[in-house]
Amino acid sequence: MAENEFDILDDRFRTLVKTSASVERLWTGGRWTEGPVYFPAQRSLLWSDIPNDRIMRWDETTGETGVFRGGLGNYTNGHTVDRQGRLVSCEHGSRRVTRTEHDGSIIVLADRHDGKRLNSPNDVVVRSDGSIWFTDPAYGIDSDYEGFAAVQEQAGDYVFRLDPDSGDLAVVADDFQRPNGLAFSLDERTLYIADSGFTRYKDGNRHIRRFTVEADGTLSGGDVLMTCETGIYDGFRLDTEGRIWTSAGNGVECYTPEGALIGRIKIPERVANLVFGGAKRNRMFIAGTSSIYSVMLPVSGAKTF
Repeated sequence: MAENEFDILDDRFRTLVKTSASVERLWTGGRWTEGPVYFPAQRSLLWSDIPNDRIMRWDETTGETGVFRGGLGNYTNGHTVDRQGRLVSCEHGSRRVTRTEHDGSIIVLADRHDGKRLNSPNDVVVRSDGSIWFTDPAYGIDSDYEGFAAVQEQAGDYVFRLDPDSGDLAVVADDFQRPNGLAFSLDERTLYIADSGFTRYKDGNRHIRRFTVEADGTLSGGDVLMTCETGIYDGFRLDTEGRIWTSAGNGVECYTPEGALIGRIKIPERVANLVFGGAKRNRMFIAGTSSIYSVMLPVSGAKTF
C-alpha cells in the first residue's frame, strides 16, 4: 500500500522516501487544519484548526490529542518556534502576531501598520537575527469562516518584517495577490514566499517566488521559482539539503533548490501545511483539511531554532 503513496517523478526522489513507510493518520476531526509546529523538548505537535477557533496538541509519547488553547476568537493560523523556544503565532480573528512566553502569557508583537489594523496574519518565520517575517493576506476578514468579516484597512496584502530591536514593522513585499507560506534558505540569504492568489482570482497566482535578503533587511529580486500544477502552494519547509517540501493539492511535493519537481507524497485530502519533527527531524507532520498525518523519511528537515 505504501508504494502507492509516493509518486517518484525523478530518480533523485528515490533516496528521499521509503516506500515501506506508510502515511499515518494521527488525528481527525478538524475543519481546516493549519500551521503545524513541533516542540522537541515536549515531544509534541501543535497545529491550528482555524474554523473551530482552537489550537490542538498531539503528544508523541502517548499519542493523545487535546485542545491546547481555543475559544478566544483568535482563529489562529500559522505558527513557528523562535530561537528561545517560544511559540510565535499568526491570528486571523484578532488580526495580530503574538508570542506565547514560557509561563503561558501572550505578548502582542504586531497588530497594526501605519496606524491601521493588519488584514489577517497567515504564516510566520523567525530569522537567526531575531527578526520576524510574516504574510498578511485578507483571508481572515473575507468572511466569518476563518475570522471575522471586516473592511480591509491595509492598501494591499503585504509581507512584513518586524525588527527585533526597534519593534518597527516594515513592508518588504507589496506585489502579492495572496502571500501565504514562507521560508528561508539554509544560509538565510534567500526568502521563498508562496502566492495563493488563485484561491481569490480566476487567473490568480499559484507559485513560489524567491527573493534575496539584503543586509539591511530589505528584499530584492522576486522571480518565480516554480508554479503549482495541482492546486496551490500553501505552507512549506526545507530539508537539510535545501530541497523544498510544499503542500500542493492533495499531497506534498518535493522540489530541488533549483525548482525542479522530483516527487510527491500523496495524501487523501487537500494539504495546507507541514513541518519536520521527531527526534531526528525526519518525521514529517502534514496538516490536511480535517486531519493530521505523518510519515517517516530518510531525510531531515532544516534546523530553524
